[in-house]
Amino acid sequence: MSWLIKDPPPGAPVPPILPPVDGFLLLDKAKFPASFAGDVSPEEAEFMADSQVPWGVNALGATISEAAWKAKPSWYLLTTEDRMLPPDAQRLMSKRAGATVVEVKSSHAVYVSQPQAVAHIIQEAARGALAAAKEGATSAAAD
Repeated sequence: MSWLIKDPPPGAPVPPILPPVDGFLLLDKAKFPASFAGDVSPEEAEFMADSQVPWGVNALGATISEAAWKAKPSWYLLTTEDRMLPPDAQRLMSKRAGATVVEVKSSHAVYVSQPQAVAHIIQEAARGALAAAKEGATSAAAD
């Protein structure tokens, strides 16, 4: 994810990430509502900003040795009003993963602003994963 922060696409929003403190990052509380939670109430956004958990700067440069999406079906809830992760970057990542994509008009805080959309894609993913597992078991039994 560091490539999105270091070199955002032209016109893309830049997340308000503060300089690291003791190896951890936080978002600027004053800019948090507009960038992270633009479609939740001001009170909820303020609470989210105040209760954010620092995340390790090392996570930005982490590498994955074996990405699950390369061998398993995946789903992606694309948030079109996201000011943290540009929708075009989300499209690139979801396409690369071959994910089933559902787009919703939402901020990065989709789990707060549109929990029904999140629940729906989880249900769809569960059904799809179950079907894929059954199909794999049937194929293996036929061999």
